[in-house]
Amino acid sequence: MMISRRNFLAVAGAAAAAAALTACGGSSASSTSTASSAASTASSAAEGGGKIVKVALTCDTGTIDDESFNQACWTAVSSYMGDDCQYYIPEADASDEDRETMIRQAVNDGADVIVCVGYLYGASLAWAADQYPDVKFIAIDVTQGDIGTDAIPANCYCITFKEEQAGYLAGYAIAKDGKTKLGFLGGMAVPAVIRYGYGFVQGADAAAAELGQNIEINYFYGGQFYGDANITSRMEGWYSNGTQVVFACGGGIYTSAVEAALKNNGYVIGVDVDQNYIGANGVADGTYAYNPFITSAMKGLSEAVNTALADIDAGSWGDIAGSNGNFGLEDGDYIGLPTDADSWNFESFTTDEYEEVKGKIKSGEITVDNSSDDATKPTVSEFTTVNYIQ
Repeated sequence: MMISRRNFLAVAGAAAAAAALTACGGSSASSTSTASSAASTASSAAEGGGKIVKVALTCDTGTIDDESFNQACWTAVSSYMGDDCQYYIPEADASDEDRETMIRQAVNDGADVIVCVGYLYGASLAWAADQYPDVKFIAIDVTQGDIGTDAIPANCYCITFKEEQAGYLAGYAIAKDGKTKLGFLGGMAVPAVIRYGYGFVQGADAAAAELGQNIEINYFYGGQFYGDANITSRMEGWYSNGTQVVFACGGGIYTSAVEAALKNNGYVIGVDVDQNYIGANGVADGTYAYNPFITSAMKGLSEAVNTALADIDAGSWGDIAGSNGNFGLEDGDYIGLPTDADSWNFESFTTDEYEEVKGKIKSGEITVDNSSDDATKPTVSEFTTVNYIQ
């Protein structure tokens, strides 16, 4: 059954995500299978009439249970395919050749559809699409520029999002809620993370200008998609010096922001999915003294993957192959903040105010700069000071 592209953020809950982690097997590139099985599978897929046989997901840097980017995509694959799927996790320092090896292994293991997660697969996809013309590739956060070919390969569908819109909504909401000392902790300075961060700055600045209130934003990339003692220490420094809330944007790096926040009565903004459940579960099991998540800047990763898989099964691959679906509010509810009562943890900012600013972005009344050039910073008003930290 086709999933409506208009109901994009009807996100599966944490229980579904947790169940998905055990639905199918995981693997490193050392897994073995037979190439002959893969060849017959791919040939059937190429004819366009058959259903998907097996889906492989090659992960971005990090872990499959990052409660964000990788996990959201895996949730979609495993929920859709049941046992007929497998994931592959790269080493932290994986090269293009290492990613090619994972793709090759996935094909050898029988995958006729491969979901590649993260822009780092760009160069590998240029090779893989040519090497395996009968395999369908769904590339998340990958553009034609990342692939480096004259056009998106005919057996590849790229999915990207207007993260700057989600970042803007989060920044606007938190500043309108009265927070004046903010932080942005990015994983790596990759296009999607930069768009989230620059959108956050723009939204917070717009709210500050409306209120006539001075705000200050600390801005830093940790250079990785996981938390560690060094990043936690930096975050503790921010919070102890007055930072009230940090937008933690980059897979598992949120763990450092949360750890530091809880030591300093601070708060965080989640990313990619509604991460409120992490805080709620922490309170329930006694790990957290309180829920540090105020909101999350979301994009519909699970739904994008699910819809693409449904398109393939419905025989509509030709409608999306060789193209880039770049989804934002203009296209439906692909971007947003969670509005369920349990996840709406603002003190004064209301859902009516949220819907108003969201509507202005959707209509084009508000245009959010979508630059992903780390060297070109957003323009801000006299009310906003941004401390870009190297």
